[in-house]
Amino acid sequence: MSLKLKKLLVIPLLLITIFSFVQPAQAEEPVVYAVFFYSPTCPHCEEVIATVLPPLVEKHGLQLQIFAIDTSTRPGNELYQAAVKEFNIPDDRLGVPTMLIGEHILVGGTEIPQQLPSIIEEGLAQGGIDWTYFPGLEEALNAPPEETSTESAEETGWQEKFQQDLAGNILSVIVLAGMIAVLIILGVNFEKYPVSSRSIQYQWLIPVLAVIGLGVAGYLTFIETTQTEAVCGPVGDCNSVQQSPYSTLFGFLPIGVLGAIGYVMILLAWVFHKYGPQNWNSQTITALWGFTLFGTFFSIYLTFLEPFVIGASCIWCLSSAVIITVQLWLSTDLAKAAWKKK
Repeated sequence: MSLKLKKLLVIPLLLITIFSFVQPAQAEEPVVYAVFFYSPTCPHCEEVIATVLPPLVEKHGLQLQIFAIDTSTRPGNELYQAAVKEFNIPDDRLGVPTMLIGEHILVGGTEIPQQLPSIIEEGLAQGGIDWTYFPGLEEALNAPPEETSTESAEETGWQEKFQQDLAGNILSVIVLAGMIAVLIILGVNFEKYPVSSRSIQYQWLIPVLAVIGLGVAGYLTFIETTQTEAVCGPVGDCNSVQQSPYSTLFGFLPIGVLGAIGYVMILLAWVFHKYGPQNWNSQTITALWGFTLFGTFFSIYLTFLEPFVIGASCIWCLSSAVIITVQLWLSTDLAKAAWKKK
């Protein structure tokens, strides 16, 4: 199937024409060719586009040719997946921005600005760098811009997005189903069954989980505010999640910060419940239960977004979702016990 992709770097200050019919050997001056994968919703990509590439383009002119591929489109995502398979890019290095230049694969908002300038200089000194070919690239380079159809601007469907991080997204669905099941069980049995003494016995887990959750939220806050690459492990694609527009609330509040605030409030509510005045007992436990209930509902929303909207799952986010759900389970019996004493 022919892939059609507009051969312009459609970025302010970077309108670079891609002369795909000119081979490096035919150029009067050495040329460095690079493939740049990006997404318009990725803040790391925006940073590279706005601050890293313009000085390089201004300095090298037509000696630097960049073929930009928007991975939010279906053909762009197909090209990215082809590159991942061709070069065996490991799971912990998946995500955009990604730059293919010669033998180098640069990933993220740290590697590209640190390594790209010297790679370009060395490449020009050695006579240029040819395209880093992978299946589908030559077709995309040779497709005339006027043949670009509206298909190239189509948003990737949820099925394709789900396949982008299959193992991580399956795990997200399992966690999502578990959280919904907990809410249903707690809701159906809220008045039906008596307070579980076992849940009361294990209430000490609530502050322990709050501290662990605070650590997770703190790490995500660091990732989101510094645009550092996340350590994801063998399952999931944390960086794609953290680079999505859903990593902030209202466009400015990082989700990690919101999570940290939530865990602090849960911890304070538990401390006041345990060690505060007895006449505050009902209010503090109600606040504790309310925080965990809201956190669970919000985590369900975020966990749904990962496999079906973003197309990637974050193991840190899933860990936080499990933590807050367990806290809800434990705090529900505490709340029922406190309310029965009134």
